[in-house]
Amino acid sequence: MFNKLDRYILKKFMATYFYAIGLIVILVVVFDLSEKLDDFIENKAPLNAIIFDYYVNFIPYFVNLFSGLFTFIAVIFFTSKMATHSEIIAILSGGVSYRRFLRPYFVGGIILTLLSFTLINWVIPHANIKRMDFDEKYCRSSPYQNRDNDIHRQISPGIFIYMQSYNTTMDIGYRFSLERFEGRKLKEKINSDYIKWDSTKNKWAIHNYNIRVIDSTSEYVEWGDYLDTTFVNFDKSDFSSRDEIVETMNYRELNEFIEKQKLSGTANVAVYEIEKHKRFALPFSTIILAIMGVCISSEKKRGGIGINIGLGLALAFSYILMQEITMVFAVNAGFNPFLSLWIPNIVYAIITFFLYKYASR
Repeated sequence: MFNKLDRYILKKFMATYFYAIGLIVILVVVFDLSEKLDDFIENKAPLNAIIFDYYVNFIPYFVNLFSGLFTFIAVIFFTSKMATHSEIIAILSGGVSYRRFLRPYFVGGIILTLLSFTLINWVIPHANIKRMDFDEKYCRSSPYQNRDNDIHRQISPGIFIYMQSYNTTMDIGYRFSLERFEGRKLKEKINSDYIKWDSTKNKWAIHNYNIRVIDSTSEYVEWGDYLDTTFVNFDKSDFSSRDEIVETMNYRELNEFIEKQKLSGTANVAVYEIEKHKRFALPFSTIILAIMGVCISSEKKRGGIGINIGLGLALAFSYILMQEITMVFAVNAGFNPFLSLWIPNIVYAIITFFLYKYASR
């Protein structure tokens, strides 16, 4: 059961965490505003949009991004103060075991983990839609340009498309071709000078085309100047979106998007899978960092709070560095995206276990 001591520690934990978050958010908003103010003025961004479309949706994104780090710093700060004032010595001398002493920290870590999990999977994707729309409209110096050449995609089983390049401003794909196979046999091929997306009809317009249809006994060829058509699993959004678009998707949408990209043979699948696994690994790290913070700072040290904070920051940033390195390996060297997110958690969970063993002696 939760007793008065548990409530005391949990209250300090939550108060310090949200106080630290509040201060950092204010500083970040001020620095971000000073950096983007010229863009806001130049592009005539309305004040209402700046506040409610950008910053209201930016704050949850930023808070969740560094939730584990803020948890770690908050735990080290208030636990070090308790150790300095000999509160922890009094608690342990009163017959409370070190494991029992950790209970409110563990509960606090679970609360913040669930908060982070809720934010990253449901709140932030919805908020990112407005934030990214605002960023694209008022902060980007130029609209997104697809710079890929010789684009090959499988849009559904047995159906492959090719474009020499795609112009995202005009929604035109140049030197377009489509091939439909049954088994290993080519059954249909479409060639055209270019295709253009018709936003009023939500269809592709094929220009200067020829269609070649092959069956077991004959071959049919059709030529034409213009043809409206649709293709399954193929529209302009496949070529006119930044990789960050995955941050606007909930978990179900992200899974469906990844399966579609795997089918098409997109090179950036690892980036999308990292985003998927991050939505579980990032919240879970909060518990690890919370317990690690207690184990580092629960002993009274001669150097005071500064020693604990310095050691804690070194460990926290080494965790972030390790996470970034493993993610780079996943994107550029074919390393498993799941492991790239979970190896840092596993390594620092082991470190936390040994710190716990040392602190509980």
